[in-house]
Amino acid sequence: MTKFALYVPLQAKPGKEKEVADFLRSAVPLVNAEAGTISWFAIQEGASSFAIFDTFDDEAGRDAHLNGRVAAALMEKAKAGDLFAKAPEIHKLEILADKLPKWSGAGAGGAVTTEFPQSLRAQDQ
Repeated sequence: MTKFALYVPLQAKPGKEKEVADFLRSAVPLVNAEAGTISWFAIQEGASSFAIFDTFDDEAGRDAHLNGRVAAALMEKAKAGDLFAKAPEIHKLEILADKLPKWSGAGAGGAVTTEFPQSLRAQDQ
């Protein structure tokens, strides 16, 4: 079970909503490279309100993410002052319960897959 999470609400400056959304989308390849990040979501909560929510199995994974490229890029954008109405606040959360897909392991090209093994698929009759 995932035990740790981060929630980071973000407020776009007026007229910068598209740039914030694009910035969040651009983080996907960086997050995909993080073995300790179990799930990562960039969400839009309102016209100019966004957030990041991610989960981790252990504190080491969360710490690695906080010291990784996505967090560095976010802090760089925040310091530049051109996208966000206020500095991002990073909330460290504890997960009480979860429901995540059961991973069957790496598929073609090392991609993680949720596909059922052939032995568990329904047989055509």
